[in-house]
Amino acid sequence: MSTIAVLGTLDTKGEEHKFVASLIKGRGHATLVIDVGILEPARFEPDITREEVASAAGVALADIVARRDRGEAVKAMAEGAPMIVQELQRLGKIDGIISLGGGGGTAIGTAAMQALPIGFPKVMVSTLASGNTFPYVGCKDIVMFPSIVDVAGLNRISREILTRAAGAVCGMVEIGSAPESTENKPLIVASMFGNTTECVQAARAILEAAGYEVLVFHATGVGGRTMESLVETGMVDGVLDITTTEWADELVGGVLSAGPTRLEAAARHGVPAIVTPGCLDMVNFRGPEVIPEKFQGRTFYAHNPQVTLMRTNPAECSDLGKLIASKLNLSTGPVTLLLPLRGISVISAPGQPFHNPEADQALFQALKSSLRPDIEVKEFDCAINDAPFAEACASALLANIASKKSCNPE
Repeated sequence: MSTIAVLGTLDTKGEEHKFVASLIKGRGHATLVIDVGILEPARFEPDITREEVASAAGVALADIVARRDRGEAVKAMAEGAPMIVQELQRLGKIDGIISLGGGGGTAIGTAAMQALPIGFPKVMVSTLASGNTFPYVGCKDIVMFPSIVDVAGLNRISREILTRAAGAVCGMVEIGSAPESTENKPLIVASMFGNTTECVQAARAILEAAGYEVLVFHATGVGGRTMESLVETGMVDGVLDITTTEWADELVGGVLSAGPTRLEAAARHGVPAIVTPGCLDMVNFRGPEVIPEKFQGRTFYAHNPQVTLMRTNPAECSDLGKLIASKLNLSTGPVTLLLPLRGISVISAPGQPFHNPEADQALFQALKSSLRPDIEVKEFDCAINDAPFAEACASALLANIASKKSCNPE
């Protein structure tokens, strides 16, 4: 029998959490109820009280209640809940977790879930599930389940939604963990966009043939952040960073930024890497109607109905080159910069809508002039998706991995 944690504010959402707990028990599982309520009494008895959760964060809940400071209480619960569930998971006392909430409940529930490992079943039923969920999901595999109606009592809609959500977490627990591979291959991570797919796929095939497992991350902001976080764990043997486009969004103000520390994980941890300026020709915006007015007159390309791309200009490309060089200059391990001189994406190759040799040259020149002298730069008279460039990326990464091994023999 598995045990599923049911975590929530049992003062305002007690009825709903009790309903979900009963459904889970009906499937033959046990529940462990954690109360993260704040001001009013719990609607039913939890297994772990709100006082225990607050205490885990080093806070006396009674003091907050006396001040009736909801914001302070949410903060305390969002700090204590992760500690509680992390310890329960470490001890093998829970096999999954579900929570229901509005703004405050979602903040607390997902903070707890982010403390749990990838693969551990996590379901958050939330009023915020259809908006920008990155602050809640982060880089973890949290399933955000839209509540449709507010989590405010049981009705014909909420019963249906909560039943499906309870079924989802039970199903995740019942199916168990994915079977482990009998092969223990060394790991390479790679960054990819639609506009660099051919390059990454060709390089990936070469690396897999050499005995590596390659994990590909979509360079959409969260993909870059997740890739960086995996590198920081020490599990990664090499980084095939072909698509550094997230830096264009970070610099110019697009919607797919991976934050100001992108490219730092491999550099600081000495992980062998290759880097290319893949898709630095583009900044991502949503539909054309929401593009900031200051960009009027720029070159745009409709990638799909939800995404409009803007071509980076020479000044932005020069700044991007300096920024990326500054990140590579942090490198404590072997790294190589590879430059495809005839196009850094599908749509910047000759004859394509983003073809702009002046902008590309500004990028290349800034990269080369700002880079540490000991970091190797390789230039190729081809576009990024041409086979020779993909082969060069794979070969350079294998050489860097071999160099690292020769310096640190096991």
